[in-house]
Amino acid sequence: MDLERLYVERGFRGRVGFGVRPALLIIDLIRAFTDPRSPLGCDLEGVVAATRDLLDKARAAMIGVHFTTTAYVEGYADAGLFIRKVPSLALLRAGDPAVEIDGRLQPLPNECVWCKKYASAFFGTALAATLTATGVDTLLIAGCTTSGCVRASAVDACQHGFRPIVVREAVGDRAPAPHEANLLDIDAKYGDVVSLDEALNYLARFGDSGDRSR
Repeated sequence: MDLERLYVERGFRGRVGFGVRPALLIIDLIRAFTDPRSPLGCDLEGVVAATRDLLDKARAAMIGVHFTTTAYVEGYADAGLFIRKVPSLALLRAGDPAVEIDGRLQPLPNECVWCKKYASAFFGTALAATLTATGVDTLLIAGCTTSGCVRASAVDACQHGFRPIVVREAVGDRAPAPHEANLLDIDAKYGDVVSLDEALNYLARFGDSGDRSR
């Protein structure tokens, strides 16, 4: 029996569905992660391209866009135990070009860039409060890595009451196995994993509707 069928038969993999007030969350597509030469990086060319498609569509529909980066102060007092587990995080120094959003996805002045210290985009930031204040009910999620910050953010989105929609082509990881395993698990327990076409078609509904999530 394949895993998806097993999960369905055991009562997993329900659908949260698309809501009526979306926002786009782009997680950690910063230079340190999108440059394959970086110890933290991997090949995310396809992910960046798919995320650019989402970003263009969200902006055209005037839908709120949120980015995250991860950066630490000199001495890493704000890195806690995370940096002991992943010593390469020492590359993510506040003010260093490595923590800047990839230039192909340059944030606009009215788009939030949240600086986080751990995996989830929600932990230690005002993201949840901001989404709530702007009436958002659906969070389209792109970025990296699927098994780390994407998964943690999808779980927290669910726990905060937002509909997590992970866009398959717009998330990536360092290896296929953790990428696929975590997509399967997110889809089974926390949110919906959808194709880029599904996400773009959803965003297209807001072009002339007057619905806005800013």
